[in-house]
Amino acid sequence: MQIVTSLSFQGQCREAFEFYAKVLGGEITAAFPYGEGPPDMPVGPQYKDWLMHAWLQIGDQAIMGADMDKDWAPNIEKPKNGFDVSLHTKDAAEARRWFDGLSEGGTVQMAFAETFWSPGFGNLVDKFGVPWMVNTIPAEGWSASQS
Repeated sequence: MQIVTSLSFQGQCREAFEFYAKVLGGEITAAFPYGEGPPDMPVGPQYKDWLMHAWLQIGDQAIMGADMDKDWAPNIEKPKNGFDVSLHTKDAAEARRWFDGLSEGGTVQMAFAETFWSPGFGNLVDKFGVPWMVNTIPAEGWSASQS
């Protein structure tokens, strides 16, 4: 089984997925605009360039996305709340790169730093309003620095 997070945007899905591909080193393997859907699909011409389906493959993991109008998703304009896209790696330098890249233009909630459970952890809301947690998995025998 694979569990894949699907993110919703309001016309920024393509931009967001290009940004995520750059930061995370992934590849967009699908990006289908509404304008290429069936001719009888009830979507206005103003949405022809919005993506109805996007897939970003990052190694053996993936993220899906789509652009949604407030008529289709009444709460789309509200801040995303109650979830985070969570990234985990054993490499603290990689985690730091992800965190710094994703936080560009966004809001850092907790600066990337050592915690009692991790050599490097931070969370942020990116410039598209998506919340992220970036975590370094500690090596066996790791313990937090004494400050």
